[in-house]
Amino acid sequence: MARGERNIRLIMEYDGTYYHGFQTQDDPTLPTIQCTLEKAILRICGERVRITGSGRTDAGAHAIGQVVNFPTNASIPIDRFPMALNSALPKDIRIKAADCVHREFHARFDAIAKTYHYVVDNTSFESVFWRNYAYHVSQPLDLDKIKAGGAVLVGTHDFASFQTSGSSAKTSVRTIYHFDVGAEGGLITFSIRANGFLYNMVRNIVGTLVEVGKGRLAVDAIPVILAARDRSKAGPTAPAHGLYLFEVDYDEGQALLNA
Repeated sequence: MARGERNIRLIMEYDGTYYHGFQTQDDPTLPTIQCTLEKAILRICGERVRITGSGRTDAGAHAIGQVVNFPTNASIPIDRFPMALNSALPKDIRIKAADCVHREFHARFDAIAKTYHYVVDNTSFESVFWRNYAYHVSQPLDLDKIKAGGAVLVGTHDFASFQTSGSSAKTSVRTIYHFDVGAEGGLITFSIRANGFLYNMVRNIVGTLVEVGKGRLAVDAIPVILAARDRSKAGPTAPAHGLYLFEVDYDEGQALLNA
């Protein structure tokens, strides 16, 4: 980062329904969250920058607490960044907060934990209003079995069975700190917090636990699936539109050091 530049961190939310994921695609005609935000920064700051995101959500997936950072020489006061950028962004992308972090801060590599939520619409007929925001499963699901299956996943394990091929991760070992399932008004919300996630890990876990909830897989099958380290042994991949990047955690003392 050049001398004099500030490293700006943004917390953002977006509705991913009409985007081809977070990351810029090879085809410039495909709208992405990254490309849209970079164009807004160019308009507001007068600079072409490449933002760094904490994670690359898939096409159709959403975020409530996505974190990005980028360098800038713009003199805009830090507390004005959200309003300024929101004026240049479409209504389905909002900047919620901004701060100045130290020059080496990296939204992805400095994250110490992430929390994803996944929403299932467990009603007889798919909701018109939730069709882009929840995975519709009409068959009644046994929440006690789902919770029991999810509890097996808490802790440090090799999650290769829940990793979709194509991942560049050096290891498939991850630690899940927290797993919870709640239900209200026909909606079932999965909440998973971990030190990191493999490609499609949350969607594969949810797809597998939905099979447990349907009675197609036994709770006792979950440790067997884990031990197999074989993606074919787990359940299907739940669709992207039920997934939300909810929160990203950092060591704030380090992030703000010499900001």
